Amino acid sequence: MKALLAFVLLAAPAAAGQRLLLVGGGPRPPEALALFGVWAGGPKARILVIAWGKEESSGTLAAVRADFAPLSPAAVEAAPQPPLSAESRAAFLAQLSQATAVFFGGGDQSRIMDVLADAPLAEALRGRYRAGIPFGGTSAGTAIMSPVMITGEGEPESLDAARYGTRGGLGLLPGAILDQHFLKRQRANRLLALILAGKSELGLGIDEGAALAVEDGRRARVFGGSVLAVVRERDGRLILDALAPGSAYDVNKRRRL
Repeated sequence: MKALLAFVLLAAPAAAGQRLLLVGGGPRPPEALALFGVWAGGPKARILVIAWGKEESSGTLAAVRADFAPLSPAAVEAAPQPPLSAESRAAFLAQLSQATAVFFGGGDQSRIMDVLADAPLAEALRGRYRAGIPFGGTSAGTAIMSPVMITGEGEPESLDAARYGTRGGLGLLPGAILDQHFLKRQRANRLLALILAGKSELGLGIDEGAALAVEDGRRARVFGGSVLAVVRERDGRLILDALAPGSAYDVNKRRRL
């Protein structure tokens, strides 16, 4: 772990921009977590864990604390669980103002966005991200990061986009739509269908055990033990690429680096 942290410290950007860690679910790649921990401030990190995709937060909080234990962060604390009262909402906003990083757990992404139907609350999160606070998520916590969010399984054998539910997401990665557990749960058809239907210009399918670290909404690196699927449309044709761990990709220019 010490060697890994030394590598990550050398690889981490000198200046803080917008930074996003997207985990596909399942095992979280240690090298991706180490990078996120460095982004968050290392031993000075105050990581706010948002587990709104589930009814209670203790399991998610324990898992995230275990993930970041090697960095000995200053604090890893859970956000209040919904429904938020005026008091718990104020407490959450106070936590958010002090956090050096935000991490969304898994579960049901629609449950998370139901809470964020409170537009000022959603904008407070976006504001912290724009200010340079790194955001991360796993599974449902990854799905919410795109402007258009996939909400349900639909019919895996269908290429009809109408079979797959979507709604607005938090929108931290413009121009892309995210899918998680991609190969493990055979979700290729739904991402292909949504890109073909014009729901987004770019589809990113992150498998279990894989993660994508994105800096400045553009430079992306693949971590973990599985691939990143990249789906895009060009001249009426769908193009599908698979990027192995260690690959880099320019999300804006739609090309490998």
